[in-house]
Amino acid sequence: MAQNFAHGNYSHTQKKARNTGGRTPVDKARRDLSQNFLVDRHAVELMVKAAAPEGLVLEPGAGEGALTFALAEAGARVVAYEIDPRLAGLLASRTKDNKSIDVVRGDFTRARVPREPFAVVGNIPYSVTSKIVEWCLRAPDLSSATLLTQREYARKRTGDYGRWSLVTVESWPWFDWLLGHTIFPEAFRPVPSVESSILRIERRPEPLVSDRRSYQELVELGFGGVGGSVRASLMTRYDGVDAALAVAGVPRDAVVGYVHPDQWVTLWRRLC
Repeated sequence: MAQNFAHGNYSHTQKKARNTGGRTPVDKARRDLSQNFLVDRHAVELMVKAAAPEGLVLEPGAGEGALTFALAEAGARVVAYEIDPRLAGLLASRTKDNKSIDVVRGDFTRARVPREPFAVVGNIPYSVTSKIVEWCLRAPDLSSATLLTQREYARKRTGDYGRWSLVTVESWPWFDWLLGHTIFPEAFRPVPSVESSILRIERRPEPLVSDRRSYQELVELGFGGVGGSVRASLMTRYDGVDAALAVAGVPRDAVVGYVHPDQWVTLWRRLC
């Protein structure tokens, strides 16, 4: 199961509001860009506490700047990315005298990766969650990513359903995935139809494997689904699979989604 760094139900702190919809250009942008602005102060505080920001922080989807200002107040040097030109202009105007905040009008997923240690913190649009996570995992100097995502996505990636996804298993030797606080719909404007969660991705001080390519080849073969079990898949290429499964504590009939990432590391050590 996932490791939780925070617990609790904070719905009593989040004021309810009506989502009246609308057909103005602003409403259209909110729908097209999957914009749900974080307006609950306590939810912002939870994000900042989880992120523990210091040094350079990149913020995807800065929106109206609620999290931007909080990160800067906590001591971070914030580069806030906003793809909506109207919002980017407003936020740039509001932060022009703040030396800790730099607003960039553009798509975060196309941003140049900093050549220094940095973190990513953001209330990100649900529609581009996977792209933002992929960007983070590829960044060599990323120390952590603290992302407010759809709760279902965060639970899948952290194994909270008792199953593990390919994205998590492939990145596990380099990153730990943690499920944090639930943030309820009333914390946003417009109010979304689903709950959100804080997802924390932390780079490990030292990788758990020494060769990325051989590890990922092993994992991708296992997730390939040959024969309906991890054992059947791995036996198409590797010798000593039964002994490796026994050492890792993986049943011979185990389906790939139920193999813990740490067990994959053990399999790699035995087979590769």
